[in-house]
Amino acid sequence: MLPCVCWLQPLLVFLSSVWRAQGEHCPASCLCPDAHTVDCSGRGLTRLPDEIPLDVRRLLLSDNWIPRIPSDFLVLYSDLVYLDLRNNSLSHIEPGTLSTSSRLVFLDLGSNNLTEIPSGTFGQSRSLIKLRLSNNPFLSMVNEDAFMGLTSLRELELERNALSGLQVGALSQLPSLRVVRLEGNPWVCNCNFANLFAWLEENSHKLPNGVEGIQCTLPMDGRQVSLSQLSKDSFRECQITLTLTDLLIIIFSGISVSVVAIMTSFFLASIVHCFQRTSKTTKGDMEESEE
Repeated sequence: MLPCVCWLQPLLVFLSSVWRAQGEHCPASCLCPDAHTVDCSGRGLTRLPDEIPLDVRRLLLSDNWIPRIPSDFLVLYSDLVYLDLRNNSLSHIEPGTLSTSSRLVFLDLGSNNLTEIPSGTFGQSRSLIKLRLSNNPFLSMVNEDAFMGLTSLRELELERNALSGLQVGALSQLPSLRVVRLEGNPWVCNCNFANLFAWLEENSHKLPNGVEGIQCTLPMDGRQVSLSQLSKDSFRECQITLTLTDLLIIIFSGISVSVVAIMTSFFLASIVHCFQRTSKTTKGDMEESEE
């Protein structure tokens, strides 16, 4: 019995030290179910917790009141793979915040107060596979380069926001995209929506419920219809609609033609006037020579 006790004693000491280390490094009021997970969900936090272990891989911060993420937050947490910030009070993401998240695979920013996703928000997080931005009731603008550099992104959730339009470039630069959710937004089926409609038709297999799961408002009568009721012919008039650039070109061309016409008329009138004066002078000289 005694040799067995001697063999077990170092193991028990090691396990005890590991347990104490986890308890010491776990932020106050949070749970740490394993050595690389910190769960601070639903703790009423108004800011990010202190003393988060540097080797954390899964950080759960959902259902709190966190209003912002410091721009240097992820600098120290290079091993972070999973970040859940769902249902907080985030109104914007500071530029550069996610530029150092080289291993981040999952990011949930749903159910916050985001208003826009500007260019380069995610700092070319090439490892990001799933991005949730749904249920942000004030999110009305997504820049065309908002998802630039997310070459591994497979799932993008943008449903139930305040988007009335979206530039196709924001989606077409995601080469690995497999699933995109866009339902529940107040889409407006005007000429600005035409290119997005064409992209959705071509990529309907990426929509969980197909195009019939998305509705838009007709600008003529304010009626909501499913995209499955529309076709490319519905936007036929948009193909002949002149853009502001086209109008400026036409106006400039008209002004140029008018100026050229005026100058030409003045030049011709001057020539005619000179010709008439020359003719009168020649006629007078001839009359004098005859006398």
